[in-house]
Amino acid sequence: VLSLAWLGPALGDEEEDGEVVAEEEKEKEEDEVLSDEIKEEDNVLVLHEHNFAHALSEHQLLLVEFYAPWCGHCQQLAPAYTQAATELRNESSPARLGKVDATAQTALANEFNITSYPTLKLFRDGNRTHPLPYTGRMDTQGIVRWMQRRAGPSATLLHDTDTTNAFADSQDLVVIGFFKDLKGKAAQVFYEVAAEMVDMPFGVAEAAELFQAYGLSADTVCLFKKFDERQTNFPVDPARGLDTAELTRLLRVHSLRLVMEFNNETSNQIFSAKIPHHMLLFLNKSSSEQLSLQDGFKAAAGTFRGEVRWSHGRDKGGGCEVPHPQGHPSPAQVLFVVVDVNGYGADVLSFFGMTPADAPTLRLVKMENNRKYQMEQDSFSDTAIRTFIQAVLDGKVKPHLLSAEPPEDWDTRPVKVLVGKTFEQVAFDETKNVFVKFYAPWCSHCQAMAPAWEELGERYKDHEDIVIAEMDATANELENITIHGFPTLHYFPAGPGRKMVEYKSARDVETFSKFLENGGMLPVEPPVVSEVRDPPTPGQPPAPAGQGDGSCGM
Repeated sequence: VLSLAWLGPALGDEEEDGEVVAEEEKEKEEDEVLSDEIKEEDNVLVLHEHNFAHALSEHQLLLVEFYAPWCGHCQQLAPAYTQAATELRNESSPARLGKVDATAQTALANEFNITSYPTLKLFRDGNRTHPLPYTGRMDTQGIVRWMQRRAGPSATLLHDTDTTNAFADSQDLVVIGFFKDLKGKAAQVFYEVAAEMVDMPFGVAEAAELFQAYGLSADTVCLFKKFDERQTNFPVDPARGLDTAELTRLLRVHSLRLVMEFNNETSNQIFSAKIPHHMLLFLNKSSSEQLSLQDGFKAAAGTFRGEVRWSHGRDKGGGCEVPHPQGHPSPAQVLFVVVDVNGYGADVLSFFGMTPADAPTLRLVKMENNRKYQMEQDSFSDTAIRTFIQAVLDGKVKPHLLSAEPPEDWDTRPVKVLVGKTFEQVAFDETKNVFVKFYAPWCSHCQAMAPAWEELGERYKDHEDIVIAEMDATANELENITIHGFPTLHYFPAGPGRKMVEYKSARDVETFSKFLENGGMLPVEPPVVSEVRDPPTPGQPPAPAGQGDGSCGM
C-alpha cells in the first residue's frame, strides 16, 4: 500500500532539541526536492518538476506513471510496475521506468494533461512535448514486452526459408510481413502494429525466395496458427496500402479460435478483440449429450467470422485469404463462445438471468449496449443458429430483457421500488415528476448514498406530483435506456413526450431538493479527476473506484 512516510523528531530529553532536529530535517527535505538529483525506489525513478528534465536527458526511453497515493488502481499496479522496472534494469535495457505523484507535482500533471490515475506516458529521446500514451497490459510482462518492442526492432528480420519456417512454427500465433521494400510505407505501418501487439512475435521478410516459398506475389501480411486454418493472409491493397487500426483489428480477430471457450486464460482475448456481437452457447460440459451440441455451433461460426475466401494450393497446411471487396476488408461480425455453466462461466450466469438448469441454451449479445437476444428454438443445428443470428443482425428480433418481480409493497414505500416490467408506467406517467436511482447492490457508492435517497423519499412522500424511486439495474433491463455506471440518476419530468434528464450534481438531500424544486435543473459542476478502470467482464462487478467521481463503472 502506497502511503506518505513522515519523519518524526528525534527522541531527546529536551523539547528544544526535538524542534531543532525537526527543523533541520525539514530544511534537508526542501533542499532534496529542489535538487535535480534522481533517486530510485526499487529501480523506479522518483521524479518531480526539478529533476524531470534531467531524467529525460539521461534516458532514451522513459515510461512515467503519473499516480495518486490514494488511488486503488495505482496501488494495485505498484508491485507489477516495480517488478517490470527490475526486469528491464537487469537485462541492461535502455528502457527505464519512473513515477510522479501527480497530486503533489501539479505543474507536471497540468503540463501533461493528467486527468485520471494511473496514467502512463512514454518519453523517447528526451522529447517532452509529444509523449506516447501507454497502450499495453497493466501487468509485469505486459509492461516489459511493450518497452522491449520500443527498445529494439519490433519485428525480426528473416533471411532464408529455414529460418522463416522455424520462426513461423515457434509459437501458436506468429505474424510475418512479406514486403518487397522494407523501407516503404506498408512496412512502416507493419512495424508500428508490431510495436503495439506485444503478445505475439512479428517477423519481416523481403527476399524473393521467401515470397516464392510461401506462394506470394505481392506484399502480404501472414498470420500463422497452430489451430483452425494454418495460415491466414492479408494482402496489402496496392491503392490503400496498410492501415494501422484495420490491420490490428484483423490480426486480433483472426488470432482467436473459430469457437472460443470462456475461461480465465481467454476472457481478456475475447473482450479485447472488440467484435461487435458474441454468440454464446451455454452448456454443462459434464453432459456428453450437451457437448455434442458444439458440432452445429462450430459449423455455423465460419459464416459470421468475416468473409473468408479459401485459397488453392498456397501451402501444404492450407490457408485462407481475407479479400478486400470494393476496396474495404469485411468486418468480423460475430464471435462464437462456449460457456460452461458449472465451470468458469458460472459467475456470468446472473448477468443473463440464468441458472445452470437453463443449459443448454443460446444467447446473442450486442456488445455496444449489452443487449441480449434469446434463441427460442429447440434446435441447435447450424442452420437454425445461422438463421437466428441473421434475424438479429437484420433487426427482426427483440432483445430479451431481464425483470425481477415487483415487491408487494413497492408502491407504498417512500422510495418506490421499480422493476423492468413496471418502469414504463411509473417513469413516463405524464402527471408525475419521477426521480430514479439506478443502482447495483454491490456498489459502495450506491450504499453510501442510500441514506440520503431514503431521506429524500421521506421528504417528498406526500407530494402528489413527485415520485422518488429506485431500480436494481443489475437485475432489470430497459429497452431504450442503457446504464453505464452506478449510481446513475435520471429525472423524468411530467408532461407529454418521453423526456429524460441525467442528474450529475452533488449527491446530498439539499441539492437533490433544489433540483426537484427547480423542475429538474441545476448548474453543471466542473469535472473531477477520476480513476482509469479496467474493462469489466459482463456479469462480474468492476473493481471499486477510488477517490474519483464517486461512481462504479459497469
